[in-house]
Amino acid sequence: MRILFIGGTGTISMAITRQLAERGDELYLLNRGNRNHDLPENVKIIQCDINDEKAVSEKTAGMGFDCVGEFIGFVPAQLERDFRLFAGKTKQFIYISSASAYRKPMQGYVITEETPLENPYWEYSRNKKACEEYLMERYEKDGFPVTIVRPSHTYDERSVPLGVHGNGGSWQIVKRIREGRPVLIHGDGTSLWTITHNSDFAKAYIGLIGNPAAIGEKFHITTDESVSWNEIYGYIAQALGVQLKPYYVSSETLAALGKKYDFTGSLIGDKACSVVFDNSKVKKLVPGFRAEVSAREGIRRTVEYVLAHPECQHDDEEFDKWCDDVIAAAESMKENFNG
Repeated sequence: MRILFIGGTGTISMAITRQLAERGDELYLLNRGNRNHDLPENVKIIQCDINDEKAVSEKTAGMGFDCVGEFIGFVPAQLERDFRLFAGKTKQFIYISSASAYRKPMQGYVITEETPLENPYWEYSRNKKACEEYLMERYEKDGFPVTIVRPSHTYDERSVPLGVHGNGGSWQIVKRIREGRPVLIHGDGTSLWTITHNSDFAKAYIGLIGNPAAIGEKFHITTDESVSWNEIYGYIAQALGVQLKPYYVSSETLAALGKKYDFTGSLIGDKACSVVFDNSKVKKLVPGFRAEVSAREGIRRTVEYVLAHPECQHDDEEFDKWCDDVIAAAESMKENFNG
């Protein structure tokens, strides 16, 4: 098939790109070229800013696609642009939305595609919902061949999955664990979460490409494994060969103290909620799909990769100090209370 990805080198999309290249599809990536150095040789690049509609139109003139995949659309205006660019030029348009858009607070922890989208805590999630609504309107009114995919917490070898981290990514927390320092875990660490390795996500996504039954439909794609945050952080410590020193702070307190990091959205609106995903809908269309990388194994691979690749090790001194300050303040409150 002839496939175009808008983006194609991010955490979610890179594994899809690699698997399609290995399969031998005619794959084009439309991006600015910032992360194209690790791509398979048979992947074709259309180097362009997607926001430059005139340039995109010129560089894709006369081209038609079996599928266009949108990985970097976050607000409706970006999807309106995509509709102008690709209506009539693709047999399928797959949009990456987000499972964080599902209703919060939860009403039952098992999530299906019929769970309402309603997240008052996170603007990111509300924007994803608005993008979905726009695309479904284009499908219903204009026949635009939309498929919506909702990933949850998907990760790759370049970043360790965490609940609480700064703007610099996961390395600073991995470093704290490695050095035997306490690390912040939201709540008491017992809520259930789902982390999906991008290689598993890719298998289900690819199974939807070119599938006529996927047009006009919405799917989430996750592993069926649910693990606690204590287990996730424990697996990181195991991979590092050290003992975990957790420091538990409520999500509400972290949100109040860490407004710069938007823990109201990412925790209260997402990771603080116990979730179990029912993947039966995508499995009906992709019957061979089964997530094979366990949380323990995926984290081990990721930790080993990050330790071996200095370019993945981005110090975040500001967040590191913030963690120490939060812990010190919590200890002081305990002393005052006990006194």
